[in-house]
Amino acid sequence: MATATLSENVAGKYAALKTSVRDLGRVIVAFSGGVDSSLVAYVAAEALGGDALAVTSGSQSLKRSDLKLAGELAEKWGMRHRVIVTDEVSKPEYRANPVNRCFYCKTTLYDALARIAGDEGYDHVLNGTNTDDLGDHRPGLIAANDFHVVSPLVDAGFDKADIRALAAHLGLDNAAKPQSACLSSRFPYGSHITEQRLAQVEAAEDALAELGFTQYRVRHHEDVARIELVAGELPRALDLREEIEAAVKATGYRFVAVDLGGFRSGSLNEGLIDVVQVFDGGSGP
Repeated sequence: MATATLSENVAGKYAALKTSVRDLGRVIVAFSGGVDSSLVAYVAAEALGGDALAVTSGSQSLKRSDLKLAGELAEKWGMRHRVIVTDEVSKPEYRANPVNRCFYCKTTLYDALARIAGDEGYDHVLNGTNTDDLGDHRPGLIAANDFHVVSPLVDAGFDKADIRALAAHLGLDNAAKPQSACLSSRFPYGSHITEQRLAQVEAAEDALAELGFTQYRVRHHEDVARIELVAGELPRALDLREEIEAAVKATGYRFVAVDLGGFRSGSLNEGLIDVVQVFDGGSGP
């Protein structure tokens, strides 16, 4: 059910988004359960009905809670939904966790989606990239370009604030859901990734959720769990320091630290963006 009133600007972008998606024919939406891809999936279901298929990769880099949410949302919208398991975590290039790790992840995903599209007669693969993503270090955008993936939110001019506003207007359950990047983003570049390490980070973050924290990251620094929380929850973390330490240590960490800089998405990209952008004109990783 629609709730919040839309500004004229966002209403115009919504109309453009519906029209552009409708004109794409039969589509697959890369659907992670986050609000960005959820909006694309919702509009695709609205505009195309049975000609839209949401596909979620249930690999170990996606939190189980997000996998569950994706299924629940698709069912609620009456949208066709499929879960596949991509194998990026088994690949040496991905496990080594280079600065362009996301390129290998998205290449694996888009290759799988392109195969489904080719086998089943879909015209396009869509993702949830928005205009705010374009200035960050996102090697996955190179993979999207390589596979000719369509970014309808970018084409319609949506930034993150627009997406939140429209999702709230449409009554999407995850309109206010905190950002939830893949679990591999919790590892400093060069720190290798395994299924066991991903599970450890997820368990530590689940422990924070059970303690009532709303937005957080557990950054994996070998024996150290570096916790990022939104600034408003730092005082509460101090009050619950013993509970946090016990719960996070129970997942296998030896030391638990709270980052006084607070939560910031992509903090492990700090210091990388200016260097990496020198190579953005290329077509490879």
